Order: sequence, then C-alpha cells, then structure tokens
Amino acid sequence: MSNFRRLGIMKSSIFTISFAALFFVVLFAVGARCNLFLHSTTSRTIRDALVFPSNKPQRKFKPFSSPVPLLLVKEEVNESYIEYSLTNITEQQRKTWSQNKSLEFEMFQSTDLARQFSRRVQEFFKSGCEVQFFMTWISPAKSFRRREFFALESLFKAHPNGCLIILSRTLDSRHGKRILEPLQHGGFKVLAVTPDLPYLFENTPAIAWFDEIKNGRKDPGEIPLAQNLSNLLRLAVLYKYGGIYLDTDFIVLKKLSGLRNSIGAQSMDETGNWTRLNNAVLIFDKNHPLLLKFIEEFSLTFNGNRWGYNGPYLVSRVIERMQKKNPGYEHNFTVLPPMAFYPVSWNRIGGFFKRPENPAMSRWISTKLRQLSGETFGLHLWNKQSGRLRIEEGSIIGKLISDHCVICDHLYSA
Repeated sequence: MSNFRRLGIMKSSIFTISFAALFFVVLFAVGARCNLFLHSTTSRTIRDALVFPSNKPQRKFKPFSSPVPLLLVKEEVNESYIEYSLTNITEQQRKTWSQNKSLEFEMFQSTDLARQFSRRVQEFFKSGCEVQFFMTWISPAKSFRRREFFALESLFKAHPNGCLIILSRTLDSRHGKRILEPLQHGGFKVLAVTPDLPYLFENTPAIAWFDEIKNGRKDPGEIPLAQNLSNLLRLAVLYKYGGIYLDTDFIVLKKLSGLRNSIGAQSMDETGNWTRLNNAVLIFDKNHPLLLKFIEEFSLTFNGNRWGYNGPYLVSRVIERMQKKNPGYEHNFTVLPPMAFYPVSWNRIGGFFKRPENPAMSRWISTKLRQLSGETFGLHLWNKQSGRLRIEEGSIIGKLISDHCVICDHLYSA
C-alpha cells in the first residue's frame, strides 16, 4: 500500500512540474510575440514619420509668361506596392488572383475621392496657372523620398509659375500632404488628387483592358501590376488632357514649353536612325491619334510577363510599324535624339553620381556639364540602376540638382 501511495505522489509531482514548465514556455512565447509586435509597430511609426520638411527659408521666383500651357504627368512605381507574388504560378491562377484580389488593389477601388477627381482638377486650375502639370505616383507615400522630391524641385525651377497635380491615391492623404508642404510653403502650387480610372479610360480601348483585368479574363502576368498600370495611365492622361509626361527619376534642366508632340530616342545607330524609343518622356497634344494607337496596342497585345513590353518596347514597335507602313508620311510628331532626354545610357549612369577623384575626372565632369547645358532638356536617372547610389559632392548629378533645385535641402544625403 505504501508503495502505491509513493507512486501516486511521484506521478502528482511529475504532473505538477510538467504543467509548470509548459506554462512558462507559453508565457515566454506570448511575451516574445508581444515584444515583436511592439517593435514592429514602433519601427513602422518611425518610418512613416520620415518626411523631409525644410526649416530653411524657401526661395521664390518671378512669374514668367509662356504662350503654350502644358500639362505634365509624372510617375514612379515601387514593386513592393503589390503585396501578392504572381511568379511561379499558372496563367489561370493569375487570372483567378486578378478576379479575387483586384478589388483589394487600391488603385482599382472607386472611392468618394476618386469620384471627385474631375471637379478637383478643374477647381485647382481656376487659381490661374501659367503651365499645367500632372504627375502620377502609384507607390506608397513613404516611398516618395528626397530623390523624387528633387525631381519636383527641378520641375518648378524651370516652370516656377506652374500648377502641379499629382495623380496619387497614396499622396492624397495626411502623410502625402506633409511631404508636399515644403513646396507649398515656398509658394508653389502643387496638389495630390486621387485618380478616377474609369473616367480616365472611358472612350478609349483602355476601358476594355481594365474590365478584363478586374473580371479575371486577362492574365496580369508576373510583372507587378502597378508597373503596367502606370504604362497605361500615362497614355490615358495625356490623351484626356494633353501635355507632358515625365518619369519620377527625371531632372528637368530647362523649360519644356517649346516642345510639342515629341518622344525621345533612347539610342541610335551609326547612320543616325533610332534603335530604341522610351516612354519615360512623352509630349503630346490632347486627343493626339498616336496616343490612341499606343492605348490600342496596349489593350490588344498586353503581356504582363515581359518587362518593358507594355512600355518602352510598345512605343518603339508602334512607331516602327507606322514608319514602315507609310515611309515618309508626316505623322505629326517628332523623335528627338538621345541627347534631349537620355544623354547617358542606363549602364553608365553610375559615373554621374561619383565625385572627381583626380584632375582628369574633374575635366571630364566639366565637359559633360557643358554638353548637358546645350541641347539637353533633362536627364533620366535610370532609377532602377541608380536608386541605391549616393549623390556624391562634386558629381555631375550633385551639381545639376544644386543648380536646379528650389529648396535645396539635404542634397548629398539622398
């Protein structure tokens, strides 16, 4: 009997110890998870607060007159904006994703702000604008950093009395307002407005593509949907309003108001014929027929699995096809040489960010700056290649931004 009693006591002790150990393991796991959540929340709060208002007095510029009111659209896409991975799955799975998730994709949603788009744009321009500018920003507001802000500054340095509307759901927010305040305090007219996609796409082939993507009848492909939406949105906005489109990684060096119905060549061959066009800069009148051809090509031949197919390659193949079909025919547009917008290729842009390390490099930088001051309207920074490079003091990019900024804050920390 005493043996059974001792055995019962031992079993009870083992159970008590096991329960206590299990309790402390659970308690430790919960505590660790809470600490991780608090750390994540704190880090996110700090990151979201990273805006760059300037405490320095802003410089104002005298208004000037321009006989040609223009409208500029600007865009940049951050691939992290799409939270869903569409790689390594079948076409049908991507279509199903498109149908199920498109309503969660913020740019597709119809909101009160989106429905106010037309009215807000019209009211903003009533304030008296020498030049009308449009931009688009599809990435999160926290992705809009000093590098993009410098592009805005250069735009206003060249067009100080212009009005800028940024088509962006994310910047049309309290956080976005804080980002744009330094320019507004400097006397520049800038406003972020949530775009109304059905309104912008109506009466064009773009609306059919938009419906097919939302209904799961079109394969969105592996390329981030925001990137391809940007390629289409720039065409639709230009067709609706006319004007100028620029990528976000573009530094404006001189006034663009003298240009009309123009597209830039990225490269040329030895005979002077272009070999590749680019859609980082587009300048067209409202309702220009070439824009409609671009939109039609996008809708009919959309391929979301090939990078650039719906962007630079699209404008290249449409214009090449037109020129082969009607050689010598006047299409009412101009192809500008690479020096206009792409004076340096994507694989050489890194050298423009480096400071001079010897007298020979100093002479090279001086020569390049003289060349850019001639027939170059702006410089494409190829942000996909240079986005992580630091702007070094004395570099070509550093000098250009210093000469073409309006707030000029933290030039070499971007």
